Amino acid sequence: MNEILGIGSRVKHPEHGDGVIIKIDVVAYKVCFIESGVKHVGKNYSEWEIIEQLEAAEEVTLTGAEEALAKIMKLWMGSTETVDLGDKWDDGLLILKPGDDNLKSKEMPIDGFFHKIVMVRDRLRVMEQRINSSKLTDEEKVNLQQYITRIYGSLTSFNVLFKYKDDHFKGSKS
Repeated sequence: MNEILGIGSRVKHPEHGDGVIIKIDVVAYKVCFIESGVKHVGKNYSEWEIIEQLEAAEEVTLTGAEEALAKIMKLWMGSTETVDLGDKWDDGLLILKPGDDNLKSKEMPIDGFFHKIVMVRDRLRVMEQRINSSKLTDEEKVNLQQYITRIYGSLTSFNVLFKYKDDHFKGSKS
């Protein structure tokens, strides 16, 4: 294997399983494997499968590393928790019927729609964490948090889909 893999490249190692290259050293890659943690693998190692090859960059920035990590988490982890759809919606169908009878209705399984709603919630939570850990001033953080709270409030219409009340969206309380 002569090509250099870039940071964020996804690989499957015969012993360690799925992993992502997180650093490139002189003679080895530093790879974060889902099941066995961080390991060094020689650049000339050829027994693994390259799932997604990213081009090696000359310089890696913190922003680039964060973007790669976010992409990895999104691809491999999806939702960070198990959220149950209400039993009454099992095998249900979401139907969007246009007002114009000449147009076709759109149907999709309700569990697919529910999954998208849960992913929106997860992404909002990640955004909250990023805001809270940022170098913004406290005033800027509060201002951004108010927008997120209003978004949660707008999404409360979808609470009817959730099995457990603890999973509901909660807006600002007056």
